Amino acid sequence: MTTITADERAAAQAYLRLLESTQAVLTDPLLAPYAGVMLTHPMAEADEALRAAGLAGNEDRLLRLVSSLRASPATAGGRSG
Repeated sequence: MTTITADERAAAQAYLRLLESTQAVLTDPLLAPYAGVMLTHPMAEADEALRAAGLAGNEDRLLRLVSSLRASPATAGGRSG
């Protein structure tokens, strides 16, 4: 089991929000031309969260955390809520 700190959890969640936002924007032909503008905030949020958690440049750890959250969002890291 991967132990997740609060900052790591926030970073992984911000990354997932960025992925979901990107998918939503790029799959809508009317929104795709505005992807840069529409994704500015989610990208900035993810960048800041990654830096705060010490995960900037540590994709391996980030992807393990994301995988852990997706597998069990309520109990990842042995905590609930």
